Amino acid sequence: MAKTPAQRIKKHGAKAAVPQHHLPPVINPGTDRTPAKAQNNANLIVIAGVVASLFLFWYVHLLTLNQLTQLSGGLAMPDSLIGGFDPGYAEQLRRALDADARGQLNYVHKTAGTLFPLIFAFTWLLLIGTNVARKSLRWALWALPLLFVVVRLWGNVTVDSMIAAVNLDAGQVALASGLTVTGWVLFVASLLAGAAAVFLGRRSSKNPTPQQEA
Repeated sequence: MAKTPAQRIKKHGAKAAVPQHHLPPVINPGTDRTPAKAQNNANLIVIAGVVASLFLFWYVHLLTLNQLTQLSGGLAMPDSLIGGFDPGYAEQLRRALDADARGQLNYVHKTAGTLFPLIFAFTWLLLIGTNVARKSLRWALWALPLLFVVVRLWGNVTVDSMIAAVNLDAGQVALASGLTVTGWVLFVASLLAGAAAVFLGRRSSKNPTPQQEA
């Protein structure tokens, strides 16, 4: 019968040959996350976000809001007016839209009109965050999509309130118009910020610096 390690040591002392038992190393290839893998994962999320944003932009502005003009006698929806609008237009639109048409516009604002700025802003935050190393510049660029989503959602609510109000208020019209114009300006500025972030990311990958600001 084979002796145990303790019995061997007792009999032979320090010269006892005790077999060494080694546990196999625990290897989980899935946990091997390199910076390249992390960058690739972020790029995949950004690509998916860009595709979703393009689809929602097309669905909201080029399809649904355009179809609603058939219910307003050809008048464009407030969201599509890049240059804003005045009380005269707002009054004409209110008279042209019946309860069903107003409900459809409100539904668009609560569904795709909400998803579009949220998904776009999230995608652009990730795009900028993965390409811009300087903290101060990164926050400056992040401010544009963050402001866009706030202004856009605020504008949706203001437009719905303006159309549904019993009496048209000039101040409410001015606010809705201003938010619409500001939303479009911030949208274009966010696009430019994303393009600048990609340019900076490619330049830093070609010319890496010894230390980058976190």
